[in-house]
Amino acid sequence: MNTGHAGRSEHFWSGLSIAAAALVLVPLLAIGWIALTPSGDVWDHLVSTVLPDALATTLLMMAGVGSLTLIIGVGTAWLTTMCRFPGRGLFDWLLLVPLAVPTYIIAFAYVEALDYTGPVQSTLRAVMGFKTSRDYWFPEVRSLGGAILVMSFVLYPYVYLTSRAAFLLQTSSMLDVSRTLGASPLRVFLAIALPMARPAAAVGVSLALMECLNDIGAVTFFGVRTLTFSVYETWLNRSSLGGAAQLAIAMLLMVFALLWVERRARRHQRFNSGHSKQRQPSRIHLNGLAAPAALIACALPVLLGFGVPALILVEMAARRLELFSDPALHRAIGHSLQLAAIASVLTVALSVALAYGLRLRDTPVLRLAIRFSSIGYAIPGAVLAVGILTPLAALDGILGGALRALFGDLSGPLLLGSGVGLIYAYSVRFLAVSYGQIDSGFGKISPHLDMVSRTLGSTAARTLWQVHLPLLKPVLLSALLLTFVDCMKELPATVLLRPFNFDTLATTVFEAASREAFEEAALPALAIVLVGLIPVILLARTSARSFRDATSRRESLASAAASLLDRQDAPAAAE
Repeated sequence: MNTGHAGRSEHFWSGLSIAAAALVLVPLLAIGWIALTPSGDVWDHLVSTVLPDALATTLLMMAGVGSLTLIIGVGTAWLTTMCRFPGRGLFDWLLLVPLAVPTYIIAFAYVEALDYTGPVQSTLRAVMGFKTSRDYWFPEVRSLGGAILVMSFVLYPYVYLTSRAAFLLQTSSMLDVSRTLGASPLRVFLAIALPMARPAAAVGVSLALMECLNDIGAVTFFGVRTLTFSVYETWLNRSSLGGAAQLAIAMLLMVFALLWVERRARRHQRFNSGHSKQRQPSRIHLNGLAAPAALIACALPVLLGFGVPALILVEMAARRLELFSDPALHRAIGHSLQLAAIASVLTVALSVALAYGLRLRDTPVLRLAIRFSSIGYAIPGAVLAVGILTPLAALDGILGGALRALFGDLSGPLLLGSGVGLIYAYSVRFLAVSYGQIDSGFGKISPHLDMVSRTLGSTAARTLWQVHLPLLKPVLLSALLLTFVDCMKELPATVLLRPFNFDTLATTVFEAASREAFEEAALPALAIVLVGLIPVILLARTSARSFRDATSRRESLASAAASLLDRQDAPAAAE
C-alpha cells in the first residue's frame, strides 16, 4: 500500500471536515460582523423598546413550555414503561405521534377552532343565547398562555422519548428492592427512578426549548412577541438587518446559556444501564381508579397534540376540496420537495464526509471542527437566515459581476434568487440530525474491515464506496428521511430566505393563516403532517417490535436516546 497516497487521502477527508465546519461558522461570524457594524443608531431603540419585552416574553414561554413538557413527558414515560393498565401497549408508540406536526400547524388549527369566530365559541353563543363576547367568559387563545399550552403538547415527545429510554435502561435491582422494602410506587418514582432519569429528561427538555426558541409561526398566530418574532419584524417590517443581527446575538446567548446550564446540571450523571442481560423491573399493576386515570393521562397528550388538530385540519380541508387542483398548491409542493430533497442529500453527504474523516484520522482538531459543524441545530432558523444573507449577497455580487462581464445582463441574484440560501440554511441547521446517526453507524463497523481493504490496495474513497456505504445503507436512509422531513417543516429560515414569489408548503400555511384564511391553509398543512408521519411511523414500528422482545426494546430505545443526545451534545462545544 502506498503510504504517501494514504496520507494524502486522509488529509483530503480531514480538510473536507474542516471545510464543513467553516461553512457552519460563516453565518455566526457574519451575524457578529453585522451586529457590530449596523447602519443607523438602532441598538438604543431596540434596548429601550423591543428587547426587554421580547426577552421577558421569551423567558416566560420557555419556562412554561419546559415545565409542562417535563411533567407530561416524564409522567407518560413512567406510566408506559413501569405500569400495567388497559391500552398501555398502544400508547407506548401513540405518544410519539405529535412529533409529526409542526408547532405552527397546531397553533393555527387551535386558533381557528377556539377564536371568537371559530366553531367552539360560535356553538357556545348559539346554544346559550349569548349575543356578544361580553355576555360570557372564554379563555383568550391568542395569548402567551395559549402558546405555552399548545407548544407543550407538541414538544413533549422529546422528553418522553429520552425519559422512556432512561427508565428502560435502569437496573431492576434498586427498583425491585425498594418495593420489596415497602416503598410505594410513587415513592419509588420520586426517590429512585426520577433522579436516575434526570440527565435524560434534561436532554429532552433542552431539545424542546430549542424548538420553542426557534418557532416563529405559532408565536405569530398567538400574537406573542418573542425574540424570534422580533428578529423577523425588525428585519422585514423595519428594514433593519443590523438590528435583526443584534437581536439574533441576544438569542444566541440564550441558546448557549441554555446549553451550559443543561450540561452543568448533568455533568456528573450518566445513564445507568446495568448489565446488558439484566431483566427489566416488574411492572406495577394499576387497579381501581388508578388504571383509568393512567389511561386518561396518556390519552390527553395524544388527543390535544395530534387528534384534535388533525380533525380540525381535515374538516377545514373538506370545505375547500377545489384547492386540490390549485396550481399554486402544486408549485408549493414541488418547491418543498425539491428543496428538501437537495438539502437532505447534501446534508447526509456532508455527514458521511465528517464521520469518515474522523474515522480515518481521529485528532483533537478534527473533533473540534466536527463539534462546531454540528452547532447549527441549536441555532434558531431566523438567526441563521440573518447570518446567511450577507455572505451570500456578497458572493452573489461577485458572481453576478463576473457573469455579466462574460454574458451581458442577468436578471436578479443568482444564489439567493435560486434557493441556494435556503439549501445552505437547511444543511447547516440539520447537519447534527444526520451526523449523529451516521457516526453511530460507522461506530458499529469493525475497523478491521478498513485495514483489510487498505491492505488489499483500496484507497480511502474506494473503501468508503465499496465497504462502508453498503453496510450503512439503512442508517443513510434513516438519516436522509429525518433530514428531509425536518427541511419540509422548517419555517423561520424559509420565510426569511426564500426567493421572491417562491412559496413552499410551510410558507403557504404561514401566509394563509396570517391573513386568517384558515381553510386555504388546511390542505398544505395536512400535506406537511402526512409527510411528518413517515418517520414517526417507522419509530413506532421499532417500538412495537421492541415491545415483543425485551432485548430489542432496550437497544432500540437506547439508540433513539443516543441520537437525541448527539443532536444536543454537539452544539455544547460552543460554550
